[in-house]
Amino acid sequence: MNHDWQKELYALWGRAVLRFRETKNTAESLFAAEDRALIDRIGATPQEVFDFVEDFCSGGDPDFTTFALLADIRRHYFLEQQGGRRSGKVLDIDALPAKSDAVEGIEWLPRIIPKALAKLRGELHPDIMYLCGGDRAFFRRHDIHPAEFLRIVETHEDDPGAVVRWVVTRSAADASEAAAACDARKEAP
Repeated sequence: MNHDWQKELYALWGRAVLRFRETKNTAESLFAAEDRALIDRIGATPQEVFDFVEDFCSGGDPDFTTFALLADIRRHYFLEQQGGRRSGKVLDIDALPAKSDAVEGIEWLPRIIPKALAKLRGELHPDIMYLCGGDRAFFRRHDIHPAEFLRIVETHEDDPGAVVRWVVTRSAADASEAAAACDARKEAP
């Protein structure tokens, strides 16, 4: 399961997309036993995978590559940091910051950090998705790939302030690049 697990994941994705498009299953009914076994071995849940498949089938985003990158980060954390054992904890939805909360002037950031930590640790509540529509808008707005952000959260797991500083720095750099590109277009003949 280690060497070719990504091929198994790709096959699972294909089967799930087909089944979803045919029958609009639920997380409980979408996956066969062999799929559930793989989902368990990589530290995910059927609900997490279902959410990605459902959003992909509904709007084309997130795609398989993004799903696989996130699954790889979670799998690595699950096997290396958690020894292949789930923590038994679940993110408290009521403890999540509001969608409109901001830190350093960046809305959604206070909310997405605990969601990313829960994704990393396998502690997402079934009603919460890491990379929901709001998360995707945040990542697009700040030109951050969701897997890149999850790796930053993993690196600074015990220091959310470092994650905030990274996003602030990234956003400032992107704003500077955009301004320079705009100035260059103005100066062009």
